[in-house]
Amino acid sequence: MTRPRILVTRRWPAAVEAILSERFDATFNSDDIALDAGQLREALRSYDAVLPTVSDKLPASLFEGDAIRTKILGNFGVGFNHIDIAATKEKGIVVTNTPGVLTDCTADIAMLLLLSVARRGGEGERELRAGAWTGWRPTHLVGTKVTGKTVGIIGFGRIGRAFAQRCHFGFGMDVVFYNRSAIDPMEASRYGAVQLQRVEDVLAASDFVSLHCPGGEENRHLMNAARFAAMKPGAFLINTARGDVVDETALISALEQGTIRGAGLDVYEAEPNVPERLKTMENVVLLPHLGSATEETRTAMGMKVVDNVTAFFEGREPPDRVV
Repeated sequence: MTRPRILVTRRWPAAVEAILSERFDATFNSDDIALDAGQLREALRSYDAVLPTVSDKLPASLFEGDAIRTKILGNFGVGFNHIDIAATKEKGIVVTNTPGVLTDCTADIAMLLLLSVARRGGEGERELRAGAWTGWRPTHLVGTKVTGKTVGIIGFGRIGRAFAQRCHFGFGMDVVFYNRSAIDPMEASRYGAVQLQRVEDVLAASDFVSLHCPGGEENRHLMNAARFAAMKPGAFLINTARGDVVDETALISALEQGTIRGAGLDVYEAEPNVPERLKTMENVVLLPHLGSATEETRTAMGMKVVDNVTAFFEGREPPDRVV
């Protein structure tokens, strides 16, 4: 029996690629350079399965016509706003993702960003590496205390809860959150958290605001000029969700005008492009989308894709089907 043809759009952990090679007629992107629209369009016409990542943009235009061969997109990641879901539904293409396995590592990165921007860690390292540190002094790089402050979380799913746990039990922080659906107060209390009714209520109460909501049109520019203005003076924004959740122009303005004190970012609107004005700001910590970047997590994500695609081609329901 002919094995299904699959395309893996970027390099994955070696252990995962080995299993894909065993089970499928697998093609790998040996150069690890993001495919352009033409290459992705051709892949949808040539392979039974395409295994994309967040760096692969799959708009509706790529699915036009009757020559689509692909029956499943095994997405490497939780978020799938880079895929036009309406188009996949119309074509009957199954889409799966990789929830659960990256929860802790993404929450860790959010905590790293919060601590780094609050205590001016990025500024300190740059100064030291540049040979500009002249020694200890009482007024040098004075930041803000984290312990005992209030953190506001937008989106109280797996990652939001894991982040709340770290903040409350690790640093004694008060936790408030907004979630589009109601969370049982007893469940929220497990994380030392209290649900508020509006995003603005969270912004007004919080010394740190951390985003853990899905990307896509529903939440595009959820953090805009009005909402930056609603934050407490001297507050910080942390984003490990999706870049499109934040209006970067409004963020830059809020930082330059002192509306908020700083930001810690792991994701951006037009990755890998980051606005030059953000790069020049000392009160911003910038990471290159490292949320799930541990050996254990990236391997676990790949294995989830393997399980989903294997189930599909064996006629079983993929465990992480989103479409």
